[in-house]
Amino acid sequence: MPAPRRVFLAQSAAALIGGLSARLARPSAGGPAPVSDPATKAGVRRAFAQNAQEIAGAPTLRFIPTHEELVYTFGGAAARHRIASGTRIITWTEDCFDGRIKTKADLISASLQPGHDNPQTGPFHVDGAEHGDTIAVKILRLEPARSYAVSAFSPGFGALVGNDQTAMLGTEPPEATWRYDVDPARNMARTSSGDGKHWWEVPLAPFLGCLGVAPADGEVRSTTVPGAFGGNMDCPEVRAGNTIYLGVNVPGALLSFGDGHYAMGDGEIIGGAIEGAMNVDLTVTLIKGIATPLPRIENDTQVMFVGSGRPLEDAARVAFKAMIGWVQAASGLSEVDAYQFVSQNAKAPIIQIVDPEYTVLVKLDKGRLPRLR
Repeated sequence: MPAPRRVFLAQSAAALIGGLSARLARPSAGGPAPVSDPATKAGVRRAFAQNAQEIAGAPTLRFIPTHEELVYTFGGAAARHRIASGTRIITWTEDCFDGRIKTKADLISASLQPGHDNPQTGPFHVDGAEHGDTIAVKILRLEPARSYAVSAFSPGFGALVGNDQTAMLGTEPPEATWRYDVDPARNMARTSSGDGKHWWEVPLAPFLGCLGVAPADGEVRSTTVPGAFGGNMDCPEVRAGNTIYLGVNVPGALLSFGDGHYAMGDGEIIGGAIEGAMNVDLTVTLIKGIATPLPRIENDTQVMFVGSGRPLEDAARVAFKAMIGWVQAASGLSEVDAYQFVSQNAKAPIIQIVDPEYTVLVKLDKGRLPRLR
């Protein structure tokens, strides 16, 4: 086992889960614990209280997958482990290139096996999870698992080149790979230009590009695609300190995750982040009887919704509509008042415009919710 992985496992084993779990269980500041359906405040609080009791005596699963245990779809794969609600998972994920690209001389066209994009750790079967429930994934810690990372450009993939959905005439830049050296002490990743004459650095901001459950109706989706099930959202807010809520579509939910990003600019316009293997420490909690129609992300101060679709404006509409519904439920505003409130208060960064479905994140500071006069 590589040294960074051993250190991560040892440090994670020593960490206390109680305080972090209590934050997950505590109702959100600025209003009731938010939901995506008109559940009662009391019902939501009971659900979170139940979750707190489960976490207090939760087991811990330490799982380092072999390469043969990785999966390449959401849905359609058998569970690697069964876990109880509240389980803490300490594990590792491979990079989006299946570990095959290590130097600037390694190109996607020659290195990557078709269909092996974004390998996933999992799936994990959550005992008792059924259609109509929600799982809450609290990310405790993410840490680069290697001293290097890579990014790459492949013709036909990226925001500013032509492909089968966006036809363009003209030449494209040549295929290229950038290797980044990771300096954890300075929290930086450093690379150089193709001709070696220039260099630059990017601050590390680790997150998981992929996190999702099995889709509805027995569907099997590629790990390149985001959707209501989560998937390849490429969302920087899938990071340590945040909780991601995903609706359960099949028995056990079948949660999986991967595609470690050490950093990424908004839009992911070249088609790749600074990609690397990741050490992962998280908890998975089942919330019974509350549906979550599309991914929601929360921390103590913000609530966020992830919308996916094409064209880009439809991805935004999905997330904005969900936010308006949340504001209605949390504040008691009418739909048109919530529409006005979200219009003036929400932020909506473009997360990625390269995948088969685009992704927009709509976020709101919970402390700004309207108050009764």
